[in-house]
Amino acid sequence: MLLPWEYGIRNLARRPVRSGLTLVALSIVVLLIMVVVGFIRGLEVSLVDSGDPDVVLIYSVSAGENIESSAIAARTPGLLTSSVAGTVDRYGVTFASPEIYLGTRIVTENGQGGLGLIRAVTETSPLVRRQVRLVEGTWPGRGEVMAGKLSAAKLGSDPSQLSVGQKITFEGQEWKISGRFVAEGTAFESEIWCGLSDFQAATKRQDISLVALLLPPQSSSSELTLFCKERTDLELQAVRETEFYAALQQYYRPVRLLAWLVVLLVSGAGLFAGMNMMYGAIAGRIREIATLQAVGYRRRSILLSLIQEGVVMAAAASLLAGVFALTVLNGHAIRFTMGAFALRIDSFALVVGCGAGLLLGALGALPPAVKALRQSVAVCLKAI
Repeated sequence: MLLPWEYGIRNLARRPVRSGLTLVALSIVVLLIMVVVGFIRGLEVSLVDSGDPDVVLIYSVSAGENIESSAIAARTPGLLTSSVAGTVDRYGVTFASPEIYLGTRIVTENGQGGLGLIRAVTETSPLVRRQVRLVEGTWPGRGEVMAGKLSAAKLGSDPSQLSVGQKITFEGQEWKISGRFVAEGTAFESEIWCGLSDFQAATKRQDISLVALLLPPQSSSSELTLFCKERTDLELQAVRETEFYAALQQYYRPVRLLAWLVVLLVSGAGLFAGMNMMYGAIAGRIREIATLQAVGYRRRSILLSLIQEGVVMAAAASLLAGVFALTVLNGHAIRFTMGAFALRIDSFALVVGCGAGLLLGALGALPPAVKALRQSVAVCLKAI
């Protein structure tokens, strides 16, 4: 015979202080798990979404996977579009984006600042970078820039300092922010964009970092690869943008593994904390448990009732942590070496967090309950 369902619920209400402390502790553990999984998901999604399968990146062979150190001739875009068939051309406009990509120190008007990412582009860049969408202001003109949604997080400054009309300083020149853009959660959102010719003049550079070419859907990049191999004097390599960001995912794999290790450590700490609290809770109920056995309830029924209490408490804690994570933490900007990305509390993070919480509730109550049930009923009834 099983104990009534409401018996375990009433037991939680009889000890409001202990139950409240247990609820807070479990909620913090579940919230930490959700935050770490949200970090992993945000990093993965940012890298996956940044790659456009129809875009090919042309940059220096010596740069490896670090485009910031790439330097190629400014005439490369013209050589590519004139020598390689298959690049998208509409109304006489070739979908090629010559760019300079550079990390440099950026200072806002109030003196805040840090290492930011600058991408110098031309007016054809939006044709290639199809994820980018201007949401406020205008495209940058001479002496102007436009800031990505997460560029303030990358700099570690107040977002108001990168609003339209504000001024920032980098590479020894003052720039006015003309607009703000979003890019569907991709890595571009942590960048600041300016005009290519303006940036070349400010940095006294004649070269560029890369060329991004938009190819027709389902087309092959083999001609571009062949061109780069034949023109050894240019020292170029052609890489699909999806392949480039896939390589970055492998580069950050140790970081993701470390984050999963943190999830396991937090879960383990929560498990031991839950067991400790349940030991204390059950220690004060020895006579109650013995009385239930004396009136005819089997040990298995009492064990299930105690586990039920732990699971109910863990379910409530998971619900509170999930609501807080979704309403307060979801989308929070995280500063990282590659730029910045948004904390992503999606269904996967919620399932992992709530699943870990329920598991903690069940496993945390099991050892102290088993220990209490193994004691003699006669001895327990005399316990004070």
